[in-house]
Amino acid sequence: MADYSKEDFLQLIKRLGTFFTIKTSNLFRNLDSRSVGAIAGLAFAVVFTWRLLRTPSGSERRQPKRQAPTTGSSGSSNHANATLNVTSSGISNSSEYSRTQNVIDEFFQPVKPTLGQIVRQKLSEGRKVTCRLLGIILVESSPEELQKQATVRSSVVEVLLEITKFCDLYLMERVLDDESEKKVLIALEDAGVFTSGGLVKDKVLFCSTEIGRTSFVRQLEPDWHVDTNPEIVTQLAVYFKFLN
Repeated sequence: MADYSKEDFLQLIKRLGTFFTIKTSNLFRNLDSRSVGAIAGLAFAVVFTWRLLRTPSGSERRQPKRQAPTTGSSGSSNHANATLNVTSSGISNSSEYSRTQNVIDEFFQPVKPTLGQIVRQKLSEGRKVTCRLLGIILVESSPEELQKQATVRSSVVEVLLEITKFCDLYLMERVLDDESEKKVLIALEDAGVFTSGGLVKDKVLFCSTEIGRTSFVRQLEPDWHVDTNPEIVTQLAVYFKFLN
């Protein structure tokens, strides 16, 4: 608004100057020297005022030219900043995408089943299990070895404890004497088999013959029976579906 007012004022000054010039030329013929001097002084004052008002406007018009390099430098700086922002945004987006992809991969990664899930799956919802001791729960493989010592396999203890959480478990074995029974019970107790409460000593059965173990299994009617003697497995196959 101020710039437009100055321009209008300058145009007005120019018009007045032109008007006075025309009038002066007409009056030169009739006026004396004093009148001419007064008119010349007025014209000089008008021109001086016009120059004074025009100077700031000129400097303002020339100022953008002096700032041109700065503007170019600013443009280059803005361009560089924009490039950096785009680059930073690209890196940020790439990082976000990488983290998202990792989360998706972890989510869809196959989950390893727990021991309890494996045991329950293998037992097929069975509720009663019978198992021989020699060669399966114990390291020893014959009744004669039990007369010397009884050793529980450390790898089966955790499995036994998981089975007792879902099933009624019975352990059985043929022994040659009472001392062998004691050795077996002590070995099971030392291994922590009785600590969970799912398996008690009364569920560890002993007999003196192989036929006796077959009788135990038939009386208990388990969903699963685990044995290492092929003859017993064949005999019990007539009565039970799940035999190992």
